[in-house]
Amino acid sequence: MDRLEGARVVLRPAVVADAGVFAKILATDAVARWWTWDDIEGDLTNDEEFHFAIVLGDRVVGMIQATEENEPDYRHAGIDVFLAPDVHGHGHGTDAVRTLARWLIAERGHHRLTIDPDARNAPAIAAYAKVGFKPVGLLRRYWHDRHDGIWSDALLMDLLADELTRD
Repeated sequence: MDRLEGARVVLRPAVVADAGVFAKILATDAVARWWTWDDIEGDLTNDEEFHFAIVLGDRVVGMIQATEENEPDYRHAGIDVFLAPDVHGHGHGTDAVRTLARWLIAERGHHRLTIDPDARNAPAIAAYAKVGFKPVGLLRRYWHDRHDGIWSDALLMDLLADELTRD
């Protein structure tokens, strides 16, 4: 995999050695509220997904991943992302998503991308909208929210290749 340069961040292929940093970020209240990841190391070695460390300066500040549906009639890619709380609200997540989206479209040939934040996560939804993602529908009781102990809704958003916004 390639190292991807964004306007603010660099995405480099994640390695098992990043698992400890990812685990610390995932353990923070602000991230654990929206994310669960039970097998970090196992997922990082999964050849069917792309995992990138989000690097700001010389520090790993998060992770972004992509999955591909390669069935020709349904081909598209999905994105998930998390960032350390101390870098929230500065445009780094938006830049990471835009950078990965550009790569998925230009290099991997996808015409459509999806992302599915918790429907209550307004900052994430706003960041994805800046990249060009649009709400498509509500995924009702989509994921088990361990924080609240309930099944929570997610907002399905998608982006068509020609809707990707510039930096």
